[in-house]
Parts: sequence; C-alpha cells; structure tokens
Amino acid sequence: MQTIRRRAFVAMAAAACVAGPGVAKAQSGWPEKPIRIIVPYAPGGIADLGARIIQPILQKELGQPIVIENKPGASGSLATEFVARAAPDGYTLLLALAAPQTLNQFIYKVNYDGLKDFAPITLINTNPMVLMAHPSLPVRTVRELIAYAKEHPGKLNFAGAGGFTQFSGEIFKQMAGIDMVHVPYRGGAPAVAAAAAGDVQLTFANYSDALTWMRSGKLRPIALTSAKRFPQSPEVPTIAESGLPGYEVNGWSGLLAPAGTPPAIVDRVAAAVRKGYEDPAVRKRWADIGAEPGGNSPAEFRAMIDADMQKWSEFVKRTGIKVAQ
Repeated sequence: MQTIRRRAFVAMAAAACVAGPGVAKAQSGWPEKPIRIIVPYAPGGIADLGARIIQPILQKELGQPIVIENKPGASGSLATEFVARAAPDGYTLLLALAAPQTLNQFIYKVNYDGLKDFAPITLINTNPMVLMAHPSLPVRTVRELIAYAKEHPGKLNFAGAGGFTQFSGEIFKQMAGIDMVHVPYRGGAPAVAAAAAGDVQLTFANYSDALTWMRSGKLRPIALTSAKRFPQSPEVPTIAESGLPGYEVNGWSGLLAPAGTPPAIVDRVAAAVRKGYEDPAVRKRWADIGAEPGGNSPAEFRAMIDADMQKWSEFVKRTGIKVAQ
C-alpha cells in the first residue's frame, strides 16, 4: 500500500513539473495582474460595446483591472490570431465575433483554427443584423430591392466591416441572383455612418450600430438577417419572410481564451459573467443597444461554435462563394 501511495505521489509531482509552475500558480493565485480583452474591430461597434459592458463585471468579480485593446484588421482575423498565439495563462482574452471565429477560415487564409486554438468561455450576446437603405434609394422591401438590383446590375453598393456585415450581403447576392459591390470600412459604426451620409446606398449592420440611424430616419430598415423578428423592432420583417426563404445570418459575440488555458480559469470567468448578468441594469444595457445577453457554460459555448463552423464550412463548399478580404 505504501509503495502504491508513493508511486501516486511521484506521478502527481511529475505531472506538475510537466505542466509548469505557471499553470499551477494560475489555478491557485490567478488573477494577480490586469487582464487584457482583445477586440477584433474598431471602437464604437457591437464588439467594442460588448467588451465595455462586461469590463466592470469582470473587474468587480475578479478583482483586477480589465484593459480593452482594439486590434482591427483582416476582417477580425488579426486579433483572433493574436489571441490564439498568446500565453494560455488567463491574462489575454478575446472578445470573439461569429465571423472571425466560425467563418473566416473557410473563405480566407488564416493562421488559426476557430475552435482548436481556443478555450471557449461563454457567449456574451446575440444580435441580429439589419439590411438598411439610404432614403434616396427607391426601395422599401426585399422584393423591391431585388427587382431594382436586377434592373440596375452592378450599380448598387453596400457598406460593411468584413465578417458577417459583408458576408450577409454576399449571401444575399448569391441567393437573390443579383450583383452588388461591397465597400469595406474598418468598423461597423463607420460603415453605417457612411450609409447614412449617402456615400453608399445600402448596409448590412449589427442592430446596435443601426439603431440610432433607424430612429433618426437617416436610414430605412428593409429587413433583418435573423430567422425571426426582433422584439425591439417588431415592425421590421426578416429577409426570409420578405422574399428569400431560407436566408439566415445570426451575429454573436463571446469570450474566449487561448487553447490550454486551465479549466479553473475558464470556469471562473464564465461564472463571473453569469453572475453579472443577474443584474437587471446590465440586461437593460444590452436591450438598449438591441442585443440579448448570453452567459452559457464553456461546454455549451464550445458546442455552439462547433455547430456554426460546420454550417459555414458546408455552405462555402456548396456555393463556392468568394469574399474579398
């Protein structure tokens, strides 16, 4: 019996040496310094807003400053790859968005795997996107837009910031059999502002980026990209019900760490977000910008990412759709 116990002790000691002192310390004393959240897009968009909503939650629950670092570029892939290569010690996290995490690797050359290179923590929020037109464009419905585009091939353009704000338009083009030109911007907010100014005719924008312009009348909402209507704007139909059955693109953001981050850290951050979301004031902040809070478990979030990756991989292979980066 003593021999067996001694062997078990030696095995555990060896495992601790292989894992390294940093991992053991991270699981016990973490966090001992500020934590960075890397955001793949410019300030002002849904990703940046999401990071700033969870920032005070994590600071309160984890007891360390949370530093937000915007790192736009390559349709969100620049920041995503940066975090994939970061040390798995819990001090560098990613405010991930659906497209860089589940789509980009199937249409661009990227140096990461959206699931294998990450430790999913929790879903932060879900949000629909909305197709909007400048009031000067004489269309009010999806069917009118498709008819107009067919009458004026190649004359329509739409603003986007890469990711789903572009891919939504590319899918729309492919399913409707029309030609539109994508005009790239470095963030969702600048893209919507350009459409409101009349620099472009259309935009596919996150609901939060679109809300102010919709209310002001400077942009006309045509339809939502989601499968169902959104409670904050029940009068706006979906694209699927307005002329393109089967069309669906859902936006989300979530928190991820580099693969290899100790499960104890992952679970602690996920629990901190869930606890913060119990506050009605926090949930109202999400509702005010047109999004619904998440807060699922790491396992549930992993399954969600996996399902989305399979969906977009199959779609890209089936359609051969191409998107310029």
